[in-house]
Amino acid sequence: MPSIRPFRAALLSLTVALPVYAAGPAVWGEGMMVKVRSGTAARSATEVRLTAARNEFVSFQVALQGGDTGLKGVRAKLPALEGPGSTTLTGPDVTLYRQALVTTKQASVAGESVGAWPDGLVPDTDEIAGETRSAFPFDVPAKEARALWVDVHVPEDAPPGDYTGTVTVEADGGFQRQVTARLTVVDAALPSTSSLSSAFLLWPPHVCRAHTGREDCTPEELQPLLTRYQRMALEHRFTLSSLFPRKPWPPEWSTFDATWGPYLDGTAPTRLQGARMTSLEYVGPLDAANLKDFTAHMKQKGWLDRAYVQLGDEPPYGTPFAQVRATGDLVRQAAPGLRTMLTTNSRELKANGLEDAVDTAVPLVNHLDGTDANFRGDQRGTYTNFLERPGTALWMYQSCMSHGCAYGTNAPENKPGAGWPSYMLDRSAAKARAMEWVTFLEGATGELYYQSVGMLSTAWTDQYRFNGNGDGTLFYPGTPQAIGGKTDVPVASLRLKLIRQGMQDYEWLKAVSDAGDPDFARKVARDLIPAASRVTDDGAAFDAARLKLIQRYEELTAPQTPDAGTTPQDAGTQQPDAGTQTSADGGTEPMPDEAAGGPSQGAPGSSSDVTPDAVDDAQAGGCTTGGGGTAAVAGGLLFAAWALGGMRRRHARVTVPARRK
Repeated sequence: MPSIRPFRAALLSLTVALPVYAAGPAVWGEGMMVKVRSGTAARSATEVRLTAARNEFVSFQVALQGGDTGLKGVRAKLPALEGPGSTTLTGPDVTLYRQALVTTKQASVAGESVGAWPDGLVPDTDEIAGETRSAFPFDVPAKEARALWVDVHVPEDAPPGDYTGTVTVEADGGFQRQVTARLTVVDAALPSTSSLSSAFLLWPPHVCRAHTGREDCTPEELQPLLTRYQRMALEHRFTLSSLFPRKPWPPEWSTFDATWGPYLDGTAPTRLQGARMTSLEYVGPLDAANLKDFTAHMKQKGWLDRAYVQLGDEPPYGTPFAQVRATGDLVRQAAPGLRTMLTTNSRELKANGLEDAVDTAVPLVNHLDGTDANFRGDQRGTYTNFLERPGTALWMYQSCMSHGCAYGTNAPENKPGAGWPSYMLDRSAAKARAMEWVTFLEGATGELYYQSVGMLSTAWTDQYRFNGNGDGTLFYPGTPQAIGGKTDVPVASLRLKLIRQGMQDYEWLKAVSDAGDPDFARKVARDLIPAASRVTDDGAAFDAARLKLIQRYEELTAPQTPDAGTTPQDAGTQQPDAGTQTSADGGTEPMPDEAAGGPSQGAPGSSSDVTPDAVDDAQAGGCTTGGGGTAAVAGGLLFAAWALGGMRRRHARVTVPARRK
């Protein structure tokens, strides 16, 4: 029987060679790692494929292109994803958002384009108050693209297996298109509380100003707002550690406990059931009486192991080293059980005799794996002596140093745009997802971020601060005037979703390590990120690396059978790339779904596959390939390629092991 492999290769090459020209409006499915900008070209993918554990969030996009006519009155819905038996994922576990654009006037890094960037996520039904907001309807201008963001949370009790749901997009004039989401839930569960500690700071007056227009909110006005911000943070797997009102101090502890106890104890009404804050900053006066009182209360409530006090800010720029030493001595005498934290590096700790005063050292990512002469290469080994003292920890943080602060004496130490992890809104999705991978590679156990609401008041229009768009601003103010509804709530940025994905990636890295193959986890991470200053913009590479980890975890935790006759692969030996599957003749061919690599930022995403429906959708939307006959041939070729790909897909599907007790 003649081989079909040459025929299949010819089909696929012909399929790729046939362009799609969108004369009419188009709708397609997109992965989460592509930022859909106004000039993004239309595609004809009507299906996205996703993989997740229980208690994990997964996301995808539904993109729209206005074609020659544009679209008016766009609406969308995803009622549910239906799974094994009668299981459905619906309600608060499925959220649709309209992506709002922020127009930049100056790029965060040299060479990045200026203009409209997607970032603010206006919910259809918000995840905090459960109110209908102004995501829909909206218009798509002619020859421009817009996008929806879709979040799916897999509950802890969801059975493993395959789930399917359909996003229906409608617009005025009878326009309707559909995108199918296919989700595979594997037999694993992520913890509700992140294994990676975090302390993202929040200055309450910024929240007051953004939501009320005033500077003088009372604690009674602020507390409800601040708890909503904390809830959203925990649902994105990080902690807002400093959002407590400073006045009165000391606080009325019964009120403090009633307000913040649920978030510290894991009883707040979060979708991640049991999620707890991983840090709690002392924000009171630096005097012995208040430090002692705070520490005693934290100990009584069982929160002391997460509480900390900052000894200063980036000495010597923000705080002189002499003042850091004096504060450290005060804390050691008045509150010896309270952890101390300092944003500094191993060189400065040693040079200024502060190793005994600091419990948690927090160097810049640029100083832990840097390019500057003083910090070139991996500096993790320089913290060995410091970490030998019981109770010490190494965290990390990023700052404007990664894109160039360009102010005063705090000039950039590294070339702007060199490739560091970045939370700037005009950087790639990959840059925003990378920080937690670097944290894992450096053996750090926590992440600090200096501010999360720095320009909250103007977030919808301007976030340019410290030479970067979005520096210190990760939320949007969800006022009724901005997003509809009745209740003020925080609105997530697209970057929050990517930070959450990085946190979940960290859980997979840790899970593979804990299951017995830390070398494999480290190799996957290092292959993805050769150095902290060399973070790729290829979002598909992050998706492929994550899938490698999931597959390896399933291998490590699969039930052992007497006739298995196999042993886990040696991570130190050369293995086939996870983006390929070994064929019968020893060669390789692209693996479908998320395992396959894909184009880089700005090109089609990695988690969408073309299906036969894509051909019908493209033709119904006015898409042609230059002539009716050619379009028909293209449809046949696409169908044949899909059918042949389905033969591969059955063999490449992630297996679901028996539920572990």
